[in-house]
Amino acid sequence: MLTEKSILVTGGTGSFGQTFIPMTLNKYNPKKIVVFSRDEMKQWEMAKLFKDDLRVRFIIGDVRDKDRLYRALDGIDYVVHAAATKIVPTAEYDPFECVKTNVLGAMNVIDASIDKGVKRIIALSTDKASSPVNLYGATKLTSDRLFISGNSYTGSHSTSFSVVRYGNVMGSRGSVIPFFMSIVKDGVFPITDNRMTRFMISLEEGVELVWHAFEDMRGGEIYVKKIPSMKVTDIALAIDNKAKQEEVGVRPGEKLHEQMIGSEDAPYTYEYDKYYKILPVINGWGHDPDRIKGGRLVAPNFIYNSGTNNQWMSINELVDWIRSNQHKLGSV
Repeated sequence: MLTEKSILVTGGTGSFGQTFIPMTLNKYNPKKIVVFSRDEMKQWEMAKLFKDDLRVRFIIGDVRDKDRLYRALDGIDYVVHAAATKIVPTAEYDPFECVKTNVLGAMNVIDASIDKGVKRIIALSTDKASSPVNLYGATKLTSDRLFISGNSYTGSHSTSFSVVRYGNVMGSRGSVIPFFMSIVKDGVFPITDNRMTRFMISLEEGVELVWHAFEDMRGGEIYVKKIPSMKVTDIALAIDNKAKQEEVGVRPGEKLHEQMIGSEDAPYTYEYDKYYKILPVINGWGHDPDRIKGGRLVAPNFIYNSGTNNQWMSINELVDWIRSNQHKLGSV
């Protein structure tokens, strides 16, 4: 599907973009991939990695700027919307800025994509959008609903919008693994709560789910990959089993357990071998056979929660993953 196509990645200098771009270049040989982001230094550093590949282009811009998006989307076939204000405490203390990027930015991407005739758009979401307890989660839930509803506003255009929802992306910037690794020398790991659990997904698995969504989507679906959980205390042990663990209390807006599907979504959630698909409530799409495609409706009270998950990652499995990805973790 992506072969010889033009793709734009908003927030493309982030952890996802740095994995998505080389994987997609190798697998699909697209006509071009445009990296759209507002940090010129990150673009400068990233451009060095692709200096001999004319398929990779860079555009400085912000999703808050609709005019700049119009220019960047000219001739684009597919969009991955990865730009977001993501740090939970930052969103709590700077809520206006979080809303401008995560909500108004999403509206700009939707409007500009329809007007420029983009074929398909995948927006990256987060577990925090399911039953949100913090502003970041609330803005991402709003963004998810905007992208789902965007399918109703395309008119004569053939633009389709869907969402991919992730848990904790292992090794991504600002996540728990690189944070613990950065303070190993201190000999103490701050644990917000000893009961805390997190879903574990690699960036490569995240990219593969986006590829699958592009192939499978009809518009309005939220894709959630089946992935293992892990206790944060076990993550700390995998990084340094001799370090002291000090419980420091839950931060503002933080959950004990991640949730990617709530019971309110169960009547419209279908299970497949490797993922779940939440279908939209609007327009009868939740019962559309062309979107269900052989999926099995989950139980009425179904919840996909990292604390009650039936799949768990062991300490040894995480140790092996860290060893095999050490070269990447040093640069996050």
